[in-house]
Formats: sequence, structure tokens, C-alpha cells
Amino acid sequence: MPQANVSIKWYEDGTLNLAANCLDRHLAERGDQTAIIWEGDDASQSKKITYRELHRDVCRFANTLLGLGIKKGDVVAIYMPMVPEAAVAMLACARIGAIHSVIFGGFSPEAVAGRIIDSSSRLVITADEGLRAGRAIPLKKNVDDALKNPNVTTIENVVVLKRTGGKTEWHEGRDLWWSDLLENASDQHQPEEMNAEDPLFILYTSGSTGKPKGVLHTTGGYLVYAATTFKYVFDYHPGDIYWCTADVGWVTGHSYLLYGPLACGATTLMFEGGTKLADSGAHVPGGG
Repeated sequence: MPQANVSIKWYEDGTLNLAANCLDRHLAERGDQTAIIWEGDDASQSKKITYRELHRDVCRFANTLLGLGIKKGDVVAIYMPMVPEAAVAMLACARIGAIHSVIFGGFSPEAVAGRIIDSSSRLVITADEGLRAGRAIPLKKNVDDALKNPNVTTIENVVVLKRTGGKTEWHEGRDLWWSDLLENASDQHQPEEMNAEDPLFILYTSGSTGKPKGVLHTTGGYLVYAATTFKYVFDYHPGDIYWCTADVGWVTGHSYLLYGPLACGATTLMFEGGTKLADSGAHVPGGG
């Protein structure tokens, strides 16, 4: 059967920036509203981040990425725990036009290496360790092991968030602390104008039917999809606090933990711990 030459494009002549739609356009009306409620693996650790604070942090990290030589069209691998900085990293990539490739924090060094190789990522953003049900997950060690693969040739730097303070091997000239980079970063940044069909992120399939395949999502169509389905499928109304239990490393987390809620000006809950082991009496702090 002959194959048809099919071209599918959404809003082909339109331009936008996803981060601006999720942050900047909300500042005047709801800048002081809580954007993210974060609760740590240890329930005594929690924080609320307003839209204004999130915008500031994203602008600072966007400038940090630019300072590291990351530009529009470059791929950035993000291998992080469920912490607000993961959202900051994703939004900062979208703000400058870099393509993020989020890797689930439970994946092995081999899986991390495979995704870096396939996507030709230039930068890895990770943490010293992640936490899940009280257990430390050696994220930085996994990245170090992944980068030992001789076929990983494109990584220039590794940005490391200090989550637990656990012992971490350090490669001078390659590894950089998140906190050091942001210390002097400007919080002023003009978002990159993106064509609606410009790439936004790559997310890999689970590999249940063979080698994981990188699925490329573009900016305009994806944002409309995420915002519209969040609003109507989940019946969102202003003032609702929304919790998506999915990890940010999955497409459900991309769409309904982060981009859909923020595009609609919602308050989204990010929970670091494992839901199967959650304390049934745990209190979810309200938004404000």
C-alpha cells in the first residue's frame, strides 16, 4: 500500500513562548497566588512558591543556561527528584527555546546514557540524591556512571542540585553546583519567541515493545492540548488546588503536574514521596 505524504502542523504561522504563558501573563492578576505547593518525602519539609517567585527563579535559571552556552534548539537532559527545581529547569528550558528531555529518576545509568546518546544532550541537570520513602537514590552517581559510557560524547557540563548533602564525586571543570550558578544570575529575562511548531521537549516511551523511542512534542499544539484538557477534563475552577500524583518524568507529570495547571493559573501540588507509602493522615497545606 503506497504511503501518503502527510503533513500535520498546528498554528503554523503562530508564535508564542510556553514559559511566558505559564508565568508572565499571570503576574499582574495572580503574581502573589501560590503556583506550586511542594511537600517533601519527609512531610515536615514543605514550601509554597508564588507565581512571582517561580517567575523569578525561572528567569535566573534561564540566564544560567544561556551563560553555560545553551541556546535555542539544544537538548538538555533533566534527571531530578520531585522538587520545585525540576519545574524551574523545565520552564527555563522552554523560556530560552532549549528542548528538555526529562528522565525518570528511577531509571538506571544505562537508561540515562541511552537517552543522552539518542538525543545528543549537551547538558545534564541532576541532584546529589533523590528521596523516596526515606530511601536515598544516588542520582549524581548514576549520572557519573552514565557518562562513563564511551558513546556519550556531547555532554559539556553537569549541574547538580544539593538535595540531601550526601557524598558526591566531583569532576572539576564539568560539574557545577546549582546554588553557585544562581547566586549571581539576573532575574530579568525576555522569553524567546518560538514558532508554534518549534520543538518543546523529547520524552521517551517506556520501551515495552522494544528500544525506547524519543517522542518530540512541539510548542503550540502541546500547550493548547495540556491547558484545554486540564481545564475541561478535570473541571478546573479558579481557586482549586490540583494534585497530579504522576512523577514529572512521565508525560502525565509534564501535562498535569506542571504545564496544564500553570497555563490555567492554578495551584499545583508536587509531592516528593511515594503515594503507596503515604501517611493516610498527612495534611496537604492549602494554597494562598
